Amino acid sequence: MFDIGFWELLLIAIVGLLVLGPERLPSAIRGFQRTLSGIKQYSQKVQNELDHELRIKELHEHLKQAESQDLENLSPELQRSLVELRSAAEEVQRPYSKPDSEPKEKPGTDVGKGNE
Repeated sequence: MFDIGFWELLLIAIVGLLVLGPERLPSAIRGFQRTLSGIKQYSQKVQNELDHELRIKELHEHLKQAESQDLENLSPELQRSLVELRSAAEEVQRPYSKPDSEPKEKPGTDVGKGNE
């Protein structure tokens, strides 16, 4: 990982022994090991999550390709049905919109008033 040899480790141990002393050096090494293992676990989780997301994205792309190929090879009758289903889905998404074919009243005319 860091390509540290025996002599570099020995030098780090001697400097640590001189700085921390023989009483605090073992606890400092244990703390360093815990921190290093936590970093390794976190990086492994991130890598697994990224791999999972990439696999999901690839599956979606393959699914879209398969759907587009299947939709191109449909018979004309099924294509008409598909168009009808899409238009019905659009109508369901806009249930409260007013249709354009309603007769519009002229401004200034009252329908509810009779001859008075």
